[in-house]
Amino acid sequence: AAGTVSPSRVFIIGAGVAGLQAIATAKRLGAVVTAFDTRPVVKDQVESLGGRFAQFELEKRDTEDKGGYAKELSDKEHELELAFIADHVADADIVITTAQIPGKPSPLLITEDAVKRMRYGSVIVDLAVEGGGNCALTERGKTVRAHGVQIIGEPNIPSLMAGQSSDLYSRNVSNLFAEFFKDGRIELDLEDEIIKGALITHEGKIAHPDVLKAMGRPISHQAEAV
Repeated sequence: AAGTVSPSRVFIIGAGVAGLQAIATAKRLGAVVTAFDTRPVVKDQVESLGGRFAQFELEKRDTEDKGGYAKELSDKEHELELAFIADHVADADIVITTAQIPGKPSPLLITEDAVKRMRYGSVIVDLAVEGGGNCALTERGKTVRAHGVQIIGEPNIPSLMAGQSSDLYSRNVSNLFAEFFKDGRIELDLEDEIIKGALITHEGKIAHPDVLKAMGRPISHQAEAV
């Protein structure tokens, strides 16, 4: 009879494993949740968890790589993306960022000007801090306050829930190793996407293109000798 408290508005950047879990958790806590990702294919996943998908129009091209990660945008697209994100974080009470690119620094998605537009007392949780962070003001290992906004740069969130993290990690490792065996014997199926993605060397040669790239060697159809 005395009225109700308005729900918190949560904006989540990145709809991968961490982002989708953040959507589900925030929704269960009664928040109004909006999520953004450059991959339109994740829209159904976001909406299935009760979130609203913030649609960002890009040129008609594939924005997802073979591993399911978002591809890097062009400079022009990234500029438009920053303005799009700034408009959404200005309306949010909580922003959770999860955008990372394997083998590369985390993309800058929240500028200092965008932080200045946020309400006093708002919070940014930067889960991409391991790669440098998605927010320009994130400081690794610190919780800082800038322009009235609290920015959390905890570098190892799983360590805060060590028991649950260990259970999840061990289950994943167990399932990974199960891919290597058939009828109780090791059998590497080199066409299997999981095995192929985890294979660094094979028969005396480097088999992983990202490793070759990191070593500055040309990537060819033929695996390079170690």
